[in-house]
Parts: sequence; structure tokens; C-alpha cells
Amino acid sequence: MIDVDDRSAGAAPGGLAAEMAELFSERGALSSSPDFEFRPEQQEMAVRVAAALVEERPLVIEAGTGVGKSLAYLLPAIRFGLAHKRKALISTHTINLQEQLVRKDLPLAGRVLRQEFSYLLWKGRANYLCPQRLRAAMSQPGELFSGDEEAELRAIWEWAKRTEDGSLSDLDFRPSARVWAQVCSEAGLCSPRRCGQRLCFYQALRRRLEETDVVVLNHTLFFTLLAAQEDEADPRGEGLLFSRDFVIFDEAHTLENIAARQLGLHVSAAGVALELHRLYHPKHRKGLFQALRHSRGIRAVEGVLDNLQIFFGEIENACRFRGEGRTHRVRQPALVEDILSDGLIEVERSLASAAEGLEDEDFRLELDEMGRRVRGLRSGLADFLEQRLENHVYWVEKQGTAGRVCLEGAPLDVAGRLRTLLFARPRPVILTSATLAVGDPGLEYFRRRVGAETVEAVSIGSPFDYTRQMKLYVVASMPDPDGPGYEDALAHWIQHFLRLSEGRAFVLFTSYRLMRAMAERLRRVCQEAGWPLLVQGEGQPRHRLIEAFRRDVSSVLFGTDSFWTGVDVPGEALSNVIVTRLPFAVPDHPLTASRIERIQEDGGDPFLHYSLPEAILKLRQGIGRLIRSQRDQGIAVILDKRIVTRAYGKRFLKSLPPAPLETLGFPEGRAEGGR
Repeated sequence: MIDVDDRSAGAAPGGLAAEMAELFSERGALSSSPDFEFRPEQQEMAVRVAAALVEERPLVIEAGTGVGKSLAYLLPAIRFGLAHKRKALISTHTINLQEQLVRKDLPLAGRVLRQEFSYLLWKGRANYLCPQRLRAAMSQPGELFSGDEEAELRAIWEWAKRTEDGSLSDLDFRPSARVWAQVCSEAGLCSPRRCGQRLCFYQALRRRLEETDVVVLNHTLFFTLLAAQEDEADPRGEGLLFSRDFVIFDEAHTLENIAARQLGLHVSAAGVALELHRLYHPKHRKGLFQALRHSRGIRAVEGVLDNLQIFFGEIENACRFRGEGRTHRVRQPALVEDILSDGLIEVERSLASAAEGLEDEDFRLELDEMGRRVRGLRSGLADFLEQRLENHVYWVEKQGTAGRVCLEGAPLDVAGRLRTLLFARPRPVILTSATLAVGDPGLEYFRRRVGAETVEAVSIGSPFDYTRQMKLYVVASMPDPDGPGYEDALAHWIQHFLRLSEGRAFVLFTSYRLMRAMAERLRRVCQEAGWPLLVQGEGQPRHRLIEAFRRDVSSVLFGTDSFWTGVDVPGEALSNVIVTRLPFAVPDHPLTASRIERIQEDGGDPFLHYSLPEAILKLRQGIGRLIRSQRDQGIAVILDKRIVTRAYGKRFLKSLPPAPLETLGFPEGRAEGGR
């Protein structure tokens, strides 16, 4: 336990750290809450966070499942922010955690602290209706939209009369992307100068954000905003998104990959078509150019749309897609000829000429904004085709069930960017998660990946009694995945352990193909046993699958990548987690391959320095789905013999909760060497 003398916080004698130690003690203010259980781990985390805030320094802190991280960082953050008039930014990865913070943890924090403060969930501006753009669209709906789209527009018009926040999530139906894009808030059209005196949902949100004490947002929005204003940063280094703010990243294990995506580039055929269809849609003969009867602009859009399919078709033909991720790395510029940029320039010129002399300021600004967006598309294409961004990796990816072709780019050295953006100046930046360690108590691997090498690290264990609540099984008799009889053995052991837990299981895969094959083999078994089988990719989105799994406590869920992390199902509904294979990332994704190449170039061992620690983190995440409360009990199963037959298996086992281990079918009990 630590104590810090905070002479300026003015929160309590002895400082903020002492106040947190008392507050989280067995007889502290939190003990009056009916759900409170004294946890020394939670108390220690709150004190550590308080010390970092007071000393204006960053901190990386792993806190095991069940510590109660949210309150452990919220209470010191609120107290510190109010005392120093600093805004607390709480950034998360999942919507579930955002909702928990806003609906449960922040209200509880207010009751515990007995101090008024404001909090707000911040969503990106495209989530908000722009009443001015809606009025403009309603002035000529027949020129802009088809019949079905016009019906959507009128429904939005009626909703706008009663909505309080203008948020898309408040709308009781999902409008088409083209209709919403024409009426939502956009940066070039919505500013304090232009919209400050009007009814504007987003500017109202911005004003509230400026006055709000605690702002909750997601990592994607955080890095999008940070990248957008990177060149306009506070010269004194006191703020990230606001003047004199500070940030706490929960679910920080996702930061590297999210930052890489948001600080990179993304251009898709669908995205380009969506923007151009706002100007003119040949099928419906609707759009802004049609409303203006601007024939030059219509011809320009038609020309680009004609070339768009050809261009992305040539991109697809030039690629040899690999793996389940369906990616192709682009190592040299000029993958195909650029047949779009000249046409996009003509669209820009048409927009400029159409805007010239227009008396309707709103319409003119709409055209100016479209010109800015078309320039952005052209710039993104050029960045990709010419590989203009230094130290970036470029690739083409087929996304979604329709195989939408996208051009992607991401910085090779995310750590360098984050080091500059987050840690170059002395200020509070807290990174926390339940899974950051890979057998390294100093969290060296995670800190190196996010540029936090010089930042203090703390690892705090879980308060759960894993020796009582959980049992771990390893099946050492499993054949090699590429060997004969593997799928037969896998189906046998999955069925065996499902019977042991009477369903109520997550079965986690690293391969879509294998998941589908096992679903077909075991569907009848589950049906006959009365276990509803839920399979990722069979029609229901992820959140619906999880809802269905929670509702029926006997159900079984088969999932891949996204189900290894961020799923919280306490209680008997999840009593068994089956890991079909150790989650080593196949280096067929260009971002993974480029990271491995960088390690090789620096003289490191890619397996030991990247592949193994990443797999350990993912296995910890997957197994961590099982025990989510003090009352949970269950089994975790690993159907991969390498965890007991390979030398590196000890590192996996060491990283897992200290539960009793039973090894099935292990012939001699000695680990083999090699990988």
C-alpha cells in the first residue's frame, strides 16, 4: 500500500491517496453500498491511480477480473478532476462497458462521494441529426431521394419533432446510409459560428461536453479526434482533446490495434460510391447535382461511377488473397493504374462551379463540404497507390460477407506515435485492463507495444478464489491439427465436455472453417440434448447471439475472434469455456506480418517477442470469460496438447488463473522442445 502527500488536491488530510485508502476500506463510504465487498486489490488500485493523478504522471496498471476497476479509477478521477477543474476522459473499447459506466458506476460514484458532478457519453458527430440539413433536404426531397428514401426522410422529420438529443440510437428504425449521410452532422457544415445560435444537437452536445466533468467515449473516437487535431495540440501540453483534460483507458489491451487503424487510412468502393451517390444516383436520378440541374456535375459523377467498378475490379484481380482474413499485402506503389483521380478532380470542379453564385448559403456550404470530402477520397487513393505515408504498411482486404474490397494502410510503429501523443509530456494518462501481462510482472511487453516503456507499471491480482471456483482441463491426447483424425477427436472432446457442463458453454475457435465444420457435426447432438446451438456468422449479429445465450442458460455458443474478449456473462449461463486451439495469430494479415518483419530486422525473435505473448494475452482473455463474479463456478478446457508438450506451454499455464489442473491422456508427462 502507498500513501502520497497531496498538498494541492484539498480533498482530505493526508491527500487524495489517503482518502481513497479510507474510502475503499472495510468501513469506508463504499461499505454502505449493498453490493460492496472489501477487496484489498481494489483499494490498492484506487490508491495507485490517485497517486499518479496527483503527481501528474502516466501509469499502466493490470487489475485482475473481479477487482472492480471501474470504481477504483472513477472515484479518484472524479475527486481529482473537481478539485483541479480538470476534465476526466474515460475511454473504453466496448459499448457494454460504456453503458455500465454511465448507467451504474458513475451514479454510484456520485452517491458514494456525496458530491455533485456531471457526466456524459460522447458519440461521434455522425451519430447526430443536423436539423438545418434536414430542413434543406425536406425542401426538395423528390430531387434528392428515391420513393423509399423519401419515406425514410419524412419519418426522420417526424422523429426530429420529438427527439431530445437527436442521436441515431434514439431513432426507432435504421435509415439507409445515403439518407442519414444527407441529414447528419458534418464537420464542414456544423460549427459553433454557424450553428451556435440554432437548434443544433451536436453543438448542444459540444457545449455540454465543455462543461461536463466526466466524459465517456470509445477508443476509436478518441484516436479519430486526436489524429484530427494532432497539429493543433495545446502548445503547453496540458490537454489531449480538451484544455487541461486527462485520460483513463480501460480495456487498454486493445489500444495498439485500434490506434493503428484510426491513425491509418481506409478507402472502400462502397464508401466512394456512397459519397458520389449523394451528388447523383444514376439508378434513381436523384442527388444534389440533380436538384441543381447541373449536367456537368452529373456527367462527372457518372464517369467516376463507371470507372469505380473497373478500378476495384482491377485491384481485386491484382491481388492474391490469403487466409481467412482475405488480405493481400501491397509492397510497391502503383498496384493498378489510377483511373479515378481525374474524374474526382472534375467532380470537385463541378461542385465549385455549382456553388459559385448560389444565393442559398446552406446549399452552397453543402456543396463546399462535398468538395472537401471528394478531395479526401482523392487524397486517400493517392496515399495508397503512391504509398506516400512513410513507415506504413499497405494492404487490400475483403470485408464482410459480401467481400467488399477495401484499401487499407496503418503505421508500422504505433508505439512511436503513441509515445509522442500520450507520454511525451508529464500528465495523467492511465492505462488499465484485466489482461496486460504475459508472464512479465513489469508488463514490459505491453508497455513496449504502446510506447510506454518509461511508464510505471503495476500488476494487481484477482480477488476470486480460482482454486474453488474453477477447474482447468487439458486434453494432451489430441492429434496434431494437421494430422489424421483431428476433427473426429475435436468433435468427440467438445461433446464430452458439453455433456459435463450440460451445455452452458462458449466454444472458442481460431478458424471460421473449423468452427463451421464442428457446428455441422455437433448440431444434432446439441438439439437432442436440448442445448440451443448459437453459431457466429449464421445470421445474428454478435450482440444478439450474446443476448440469446444469456436468456437460455442451457445454450452453447460457437464463436471466433470477437468472442474471445469483451463478453461478460456472469452466472450459470456460462459454466464452461472450451478453447479448441491455442490462439497463435497466423501471420497472413499484413499488419501482423509487418510487425514480425520489424522484429526480425531489429534482430529479435518474432515468435518469442510477438507471436507467443500475443497468444498468451488472447488465451487469458478467452479463459477470462468464465469467472466473472464471486458466485461463478465452472470449467475451462484446452483442446491443444501443445500447452503440455511444448516448452513454451509453461508460459501459457503460468499466465492462467491458479485453478486445479487435470491433464487427460498425457502419455509420459514430459514436455517436448520446439514450437
